Amino acid sequence: MSYRENYEKWLNSPALSADEKAELEAIKNDEKEIESRFFDQLSFGTAGLRGTMGVGLYRMNIHVIRHATQAFAQVILEEGPEAVKRGVAVCFDCRNNSDLFAKEAACVMAGNDIPVRLFESLRPTPELSFAVREYGCIAGINVTASHNPKEYNGYKVYWEDGAQLPPKHADEVAKKMKELDVFDCVKTMDYDKAVAEGKIVIMGAETDEKFLANVMEQVNDKAVVEKMADTFKMVYTPFHGTGYKLIPEALKRLGMKHVICVPEQMVIDGDFPTVVSPNPENPEGFYLAVDLAKKNNADFILGSDPDADRVGIMVRTKDDDFVVISGNQTGVLLLDYLIGAKQRTGKMPEKPVALKTIVTTEMARKVAEVNGLQCYDTFTGFKFLAQKKDQLESSGEGNVIMSYEESYGYMLGDYVRDKDAVSASVELTEMAAWYASQGMTLYDALQALFEKYGYYGEKTMNLVMPGLDGLKKMADLMANLREKPPVEIAGVAVKEQKDYKDGSVVNVADGCKSTMELSGSNVLRYEMADGTSLIVRPSGTEPKVKVYILANGVTKAECDEKVAKYAAWAETLKG
Repeated sequence: MSYRENYEKWLNSPALSADEKAELEAIKNDEKEIESRFFDQLSFGTAGLRGTMGVGLYRMNIHVIRHATQAFAQVILEEGPEAVKRGVAVCFDCRNNSDLFAKEAACVMAGNDIPVRLFESLRPTPELSFAVREYGCIAGINVTASHNPKEYNGYKVYWEDGAQLPPKHADEVAKKMKELDVFDCVKTMDYDKAVAEGKIVIMGAETDEKFLANVMEQVNDKAVVEKMADTFKMVYTPFHGTGYKLIPEALKRLGMKHVICVPEQMVIDGDFPTVVSPNPENPEGFYLAVDLAKKNNADFILGSDPDADRVGIMVRTKDDDFVVISGNQTGVLLLDYLIGAKQRTGKMPEKPVALKTIVTTEMARKVAEVNGLQCYDTFTGFKFLAQKKDQLESSGEGNVIMSYEESYGYMLGDYVRDKDAVSASVELTEMAAWYASQGMTLYDALQALFEKYGYYGEKTMNLVMPGLDGLKKMADLMANLREKPPVEIAGVAVKEQKDYKDGSVVNVADGCKSTMELSGSNVLRYEMADGTSLIVRPSGTEPKVKVYILANGVTKAECDEKVAKYAAWAETLKG
């Protein structure tokens, strides 16, 4: 069907409300806008769906939510009656329409006779992962667009292990979405009727308590927090999102007496009025927190993203200024701290292991190996980290003490299979308090780690390629790099060319070929003669190609110089 035919189909559908029809009528003379909304349906990947909100096939709205949920319901029904009986957990964040979309998803599951556990109000993403595991559900749905701008919403899907959907099941959902009509094939039922008949059960405080009990089990050294509680102060912001309740509560249970919350950002608001982007990776969003920290003489700032699965920190320096600690650096600090804390308190398991993704700093491997831990890489995404954790622990090969990726996601403990800002906030605060007891801020601690393990510097370049042309440009860029693999980048020789699509490794000097453990992902990696790793990867959820620069050196200046040089090369890839 052409985009014009799709447009007419939607415009004439009885499923649309008067307001929705008016929105489509308003664009009837704007061919480009019609094409952008109807050229295709939103693609369903292992992270589910994500897109801007509005009426149309390529937008997030109740019709697309119902359509995706019907496809997902059919995948679950094909698992058989025992799987169906286990039901689905449904959660949502603070975004505009998230509660509505979650209810619609619950009603479609109920309409397919699949029982639903629906959270009474917004909750952190990791609590959805926990609920799937805790209640033995076959699957989970979370309505969230994480840290994206306010125009976006998303639909994340989980499987029975509490991790995001494996590629096999995601492909099946995508296939069924192509086969099923967006309107006619959907089975749904009235929400109140579904609740009255027990097909939708509401979850609330009882699940929060079970979740928090598991979070608090991650604490290693409560005594040090209690020792510092009278003097140690911190500032927290949830960026208008779901962390507003459970993170301050968890920090209180940790023993923190001075958790100063940013009042303007404790207000739940899907328009995110105080920030341009509610992303803890963007330091400019922390301006209110920095003012509050200076006013209250706090050394430590912590912020969780709107669905509270990622967390970012800022710390005071000797110059009385606040600096961002990157996701890579935060993970290295936390890994090094956990190793020390678990050894001090006798909580280190046998065969301890650290997990990271292929685009995460190599400093994590150095920290792990110097301290006698194994360190494994996985593809980007916590479903892969979760998969590796389960594989290592079920085979008896190792026990994972921490999994993380550079984009501010950390997974601790056994109760979730996704990144978790709640437990990460507790452990980062414990770590900050412990260093404070040594007369150090986390900035001081990071400098000490560089002295101990060597200097590492990282940068992620986002080459944004929007619109229909962008998808083609992204595909062309990867195809060209494969067709003509670079033998030199920014004047430095490429030592090895790695292609994670087929797992191939080419030694440039002699052309010798070998294979690596990981394969099946559209990612290219170049190991440079100067020790730098360069990784090129199209984003799975946004219209951009990401270039990761992982450098190391004897001094910070040497690292910075390498990062700047390769960043200039990355810019040329935009074309």
